[in-house]
Amino acid sequence: MKRSLAGAACGLMLASAGSLFVSAALAQEKTIKVGVLTDMSGPYGDVGGAGSTVAAQMAIEDSGMLAKGWKIDLISADHQNKADVGSNLAREWIDQGKADVFLDLLTSSVALAVNQIVKEKNKVALISGAASSDLTGKACSPNSIHWTYDTFSQANSTGKAITKAGGDSWFFVTADYAFGKALERDTTTVVTANGGKVIGNAMAPLNNADFSSQLLQAQSSKAKVVGLANAGADTANSIKQAAEFGLTQGGQKLAALLMFITDVNALGLPAAQGLEFTESFYWDLNDKTRDFANRYSKRVKNGAMPTMVQAGVYSSLIHYLKAVESLGPTTDGAAIVSTMKAMPTDDEAMGAGYIRQDGRKIHPVYLLQVKKPSESKYPWDYASVVATIPGEEAFRPLAQSECPLVTK
Repeated sequence: MKRSLAGAACGLMLASAGSLFVSAALAQEKTIKVGVLTDMSGPYGDVGGAGSTVAAQMAIEDSGMLAKGWKIDLISADHQNKADVGSNLAREWIDQGKADVFLDLLTSSVALAVNQIVKEKNKVALISGAASSDLTGKACSPNSIHWTYDTFSQANSTGKAITKAGGDSWFFVTADYAFGKALERDTTTVVTANGGKVIGNAMAPLNNADFSSQLLQAQSSKAKVVGLANAGADTANSIKQAAEFGLTQGGQKLAALLMFITDVNALGLPAAQGLEFTESFYWDLNDKTRDFANRYSKRVKNGAMPTMVQAGVYSSLIHYLKAVESLGPTTDGAAIVSTMKAMPTDDEAMGAGYIRQDGRKIHPVYLLQVKKPSESKYPWDYASVVATIPGEEAFRPLAQSECPLVTK
């Protein structure tokens, strides 16, 4: 009898221990590891940088998953706008179990490199910062989504509007890496399709301090439009130096093909007034965007409003977390992305949208015009919405996609 009781007790202990082991394992599985790879200290630091990490933390909190027993770890790093640095960080984070999903990925060369690693390792890349439309074209992946904007949408919005308004001859000042070349290529396609012509271009290295050579070439070309196929601090420097050379006073128009609200802040309204640019998010668009932006602004050191990259980090992570919660604990990146594509997107920052087969997120984009100083009524009141462009018109048609995931 004693032996039977002892055996029963032992069995209960083993069963209890087994249950505890299963519970511990399940608790451990309910862990998501989020990695923000961005430019922390270079020309795009204000566009993404520490602000992207803040946006990711807001998404984690707003998701409600922490209260449901999920553990969500967040790390971030500076990829220095170098593809090799970004690749090494991505491999290290994956191999050491530090990241299931990668966010931001500013700089197209970095995003294209990390995109391949994520595919090989079956993780997830949610690309908010990089612009190259190749990410949903020939470089598309079942493990990635291009979230916020791309070179096609920028070209198809700003480029088309300016060409149709009479700016039918262009000269480009282009960032000499994957992003700048893709932006010039896509804008050239739009300009020529709308009856314009491209006279020439001048390449400039990333994080360039002196654009005098490129701007003098643009000035001597007599092109009606000088297209700035760059971003961040390079765009701000280009615009400041163009004013010093008198380009606009001489009758040429500047086209900022990728500009952010932080660039307008850096330039100031007297220098930036009248510039037209395209954004997928503007903080002062409606009550929801204002609520998100004001909450964000209180959490960053300089009180800045979020850029569309930072808003895209928030939006993409919110949707990712919804997909993971619906699936249950999993690290199968392709399965998570497939679920994200099947679910409509909707969040406070970027509103409603959806994700196509090629990984392109579709949502409206906004053609903005920088206000005159006299028109600005409160801090960061920098732009007016000139036009709202439906996502189906702004982004490359799916039928034109080179992505092998697209059913033809």
